[in-house]
Amino acid sequence: MRVLLLGTAAGGGVPQWNCACANCEAVRAGTAPARTQDCLAVSGDGRAWYLLNASPDIRTQLTSYAALAPLPPRESPLRGVLLTDGELDHTLGLFQLKEAAGLRVWAPAAVAATVPAREIAGRYHGWEWPRLEERFELGGLVVTVFPVSGKRPKYAGDSALDGPWVVAYRIEDPATGGSLVYAPCVAQWPEGFDDFCAGASCVLLDGSFFAPDEMAGATAGDVGSGAQLAMGHLPMAGEHGSLARIRRSRDTRWLYTHVNNTNPVLSPASPEHAALLEAGAELPPDATELLL
Repeated sequence: MRVLLLGTAAGGGVPQWNCACANCEAVRAGTAPARTQDCLAVSGDGRAWYLLNASPDIRTQLTSYAALAPLPPRESPLRGVLLTDGELDHTLGLFQLKEAAGLRVWAPAAVAATVPAREIAGRYHGWEWPRLEERFELGGLVVTVFPVSGKRPKYAGDSALDGPWVVAYRIEDPATGGSLVYAPCVAQWPEGFDDFCAGASCVLLDGSFFAPDEMAGATAGDVGSGAQLAMGHLPMAGEHGSLARIRRSRDTRWLYTHVNNTNPVLSPASPEHAALLEAGAELPPDATELLL
């Protein structure tokens, strides 16, 4: 199984167009690498590829890798998309895929019923939206779905649909025994998530924030800890943070993705970055490839 980390940043990427925090300025100054918005591609045979989420940066991401290039005249290796949630940062890329005839999109039922791209982009070509089963086969790989939370996107705030609105995926290659867990949006560490991750070759985990109040400090804005936590991302730090969980599971390879531009772990010289490494976690850049 080949896994391409197309993007590893939270919404807006790094740098964000309207932000002059230390991390964004470091990228503009050329002293830190840029990061595009969270998205990855996976393939069991190197020929048919599936996206996990479709970021607003999807055009740049798809055209940056030879493995994702089309064959003449317009035969794309892209076969489908798996959405973890309905947030715009994970679904706007669907509009740029509107030329993909017969694309298959899997999503939690509540997301599939409300995401704007289903109606709008779907008018250009006949897309399929298969029911998201708890376990299914995908191009020689096996996908297992784990409900994470009921955090709904703002555009669906008045929806009466039941969740889950956010899921994680475990993708396994029966030929090699390799497995990947992808969980870029984790509001709280859900019950049963340890078991879901157990034995995985690696886990790509929500790395949005280090501290529950970092946005206010990094940008001098008015986003308090309550508003930040309401965004649906468990911080790394603290007794109940994700780093504390990782320290208890040293047998698993933990990699952070969906990293917000305010997160101090983006600076290799920061004590927060040192804490991440001490816990046994990794912070892969865009364009990292995993062979599982």
